[in-house]
Amino acid sequence: MTSSDSTRGYTLIELSVVIFLVALMMGLTIPKFRYTLLTDNLKAASRKLAGLISEVREEAIREQKTVILRFDLESRMLWKTSPDMTEEENALSLENAMTLPQGVRILDIWYRGRGKKMMGVASVQFTKKGYVQETAIHLGCDDGREFTLILSPFLRRIKVADKYVDFES
Repeated sequence: MTSSDSTRGYTLIELSVVIFLVALMMGLTIPKFRYTLLTDNLKAASRKLAGLISEVREEAIREQKTVILRFDLESRMLWKTSPDMTEEENALSLENAMTLPQGVRILDIWYRGRGKKMMGVASVQFTKKGYVQETAIHLGCDDGREFTLILSPFLRRIKVADKYVDFES
């Protein structure tokens, strides 16, 4: 082997610089990812609510019965009921209600043909075929951001918009 055939490699200094730069980039970006994925209450609430809506729709189809998702707009609570539930079952359902995370609230619920409900208890009814009246659920958080969940009458997919979608105008 001649001296011109010597193998080339990276020096310890070059490897150290690269490792330092990668660690620096990760140190700057991971906190933002953690905030976005783990502590963004509005996004988490909208995902959880979309999952609950899908679950309620599937239950209505599976059980072949009407299922109603109720929203207490002041207390930020959600629970499901059914017309054939007893008083005790309704009370238990309300007792086990889901509460939205701190700082997240339901701004209003819009129904096609009926307008907006901004106070009290609102409901979304799913038929035994999974149909629902066209509805938009508007969520907001303390920092001013707003999300809209749009339920289509015949489609099982829930559209989520990262802004307030107004159907009145």
